[in-house]
Amino acid sequence: MKREYEEFKVRMNYLAAKTSKVPEEGWLMSDGTPWPGNNSRDHPAMIQVLLGHSADDRDADGVELPRLFYVSREKKPGFQHHKKAGAMNSLLRVSAVLTNGAYVLNLDYDHYVNNSGALREAMCFLMDPEAGNRTCFVQFPLRPAASAADDEGDRWGSRERDSVFFDIDMKCLDGIQGPVYVGSGCCFNRKALYGFEPAVADDADDLQTGRRSWCCFGGRERRKLRLRRNRSVVPLLDSADDDEETVGARRRRLRSYHAALERHFGHSSLFIASAFIEKGPAMAVPTTPLLKEAIHVVSCAYEERTRWGKEVGWIYGAGAGVATGFRMHARGWASAYCVPARPAFRSYAGASPSDMLAGASRRASAAMGILLSRHCPVWAGGGSMRPLQRLAYVNCVAYPLTSIPLTVYCALSAVCLLTGKFIFPDDVDDYDGFLLVLLLSSVIASVALELKWSGVSLRAWWQNEKLWLVIGTSAGLTAVFQGILRACTGIDVGFSTDTTAVAVSERQAEEDDEEAMTPDSMRSVLWTNLLVPPISVLLGNLAGVVVAVSYGMDHGYESWGPLGWKLVFAAWVVAHLQGFLRGLLSRRERAPTLAVLWSVLFISVLSLMWVNTQTYYGPSAPSATQQPIF
Repeated sequence: MKREYEEFKVRMNYLAAKTSKVPEEGWLMSDGTPWPGNNSRDHPAMIQVLLGHSADDRDADGVELPRLFYVSREKKPGFQHHKKAGAMNSLLRVSAVLTNGAYVLNLDYDHYVNNSGALREAMCFLMDPEAGNRTCFVQFPLRPAASAADDEGDRWGSRERDSVFFDIDMKCLDGIQGPVYVGSGCCFNRKALYGFEPAVADDADDLQTGRRSWCCFGGRERRKLRLRRNRSVVPLLDSADDDEETVGARRRRLRSYHAALERHFGHSSLFIASAFIEKGPAMAVPTTPLLKEAIHVVSCAYEERTRWGKEVGWIYGAGAGVATGFRMHARGWASAYCVPARPAFRSYAGASPSDMLAGASRRASAAMGILLSRHCPVWAGGGSMRPLQRLAYVNCVAYPLTSIPLTVYCALSAVCLLTGKFIFPDDVDDYDGFLLVLLLSSVIASVALELKWSGVSLRAWWQNEKLWLVIGTSAGLTAVFQGILRACTGIDVGFSTDTTAVAVSERQAEEDDEEAMTPDSMRSVLWTNLLVPPISVLLGNLAGVVVAVSYGMDHGYESWGPLGWKLVFAAWVVAHLQGFLRGLLSRRERAPTLAVLWSVLFISVLSLMWVNTQTYYGPSAPSATQQPIF
């Protein structure tokens, strides 16, 4: 078995190396014709049936194999494609036409299935006779691959950060209305993605007869349907006893219903019919008409003048994952959190510092985009969401704003040492000291209780705190300014990974007419953008500590008393950044020299501004805690 695995790995590596270089004339199909997808930005829709041509597709044990399709949606230069959200909506429609499974698994390309029985555990939630009709999705924790445990980036606390989020935050949300959707590792109820409301438990007639108690329309249409459910059921088919006027009114009402469904789901009668089928596909075997209809629903123009991306499917815009889960919870759905003993999914992605900062920058930018959009949890959504769940969503999208006081807090320690001033007054009475001790004790007690209840280790919590400070002073800070500029002026500043890397690679291609940038060069661009604030904070605090220690050694023992609290203040910041410093020193051959130079220049300019500003003020009487460092 080991020998066969090695042979298989060699074949896969050969195919990967072969396909990494695109021929100049483009790829050719087996019959010699050009592959339609050679131009990734302009190509028709393509669907290929890999498994499912007939019912004879079975494995060695005679078990019928699941259907497998290759799907590539149509792309045209004049249409918005909405990246991942648009691709997921296309897959949602084509799967409804071809198979129409009741549940949908969303798994990103950089994750793999680690526990084959995890999907059965998800079905326990989704098919529960009592709570299943109200469960919109089941979220699994995403764990990094076991081989990444000794990765260089692990010293930055990537694994610990995931552990704190999935074992503390998500478990707490599971006690309210359910966890948030994190973008991968999730099983969805298809009806929840269509914009339906959950089943009404007290509507016994609807549940018994199989009629839907969901509503996918808004405003006036929703109120009309709710009023009609309270009346007696009127048959929609024509009867021999009906007069011509009654038949005409009924047919006009049916046409208005069909027009409303087309405005909601799009112009596909087969897809609309599949949306109201309770279980199973419309047809057993994919036929030519089905494939033609599937190609139609993944065309570029299908979503025009429909509710796709607004109320149906994945929501378009910044933070598509959070906005999609928020819309489901706002309609009254509940989600579930499943933590099997063996991790359900693991990530292929490495945990290098560049990858972590890139991911943190994207998440922070998406959070600011939601906070400053119509999907903001402060005012969006209806009254079906619980207040604590809404507060949790506000925390999910407003957390980048904490980077501003966090950066000010970290910079104050250096300012106190370099200027000789302190944020606390000279005379602190016992009452103020008692309040300070009480505040610190409550923080320590809350952290201890969280660690005890969740089972997260103290080391994992400390690594998460260090990474939180690094991300808060880098990716979070840039995301705040980027989001505000985008919302107020429409200018998109290239702080994020994709914008910066693409801009530099396009400029290099225009100048040198060479190949695109390598991943290493993209990482260096990213490092230069995001590392200036944390390096400035780190160098400022280290310089302040050196200056303060030199001052204490020159002025004797009595000067150490006023400097003690200032040194503790700065040492606490340096302790949080010591892992960041070790990461920089361990990569000296690839150190971001430009970022270091910009940080040193920034600190030097601030110091010179302080010294020059002080010349405009007369001498003041020194206090017990104020030492003339500069």
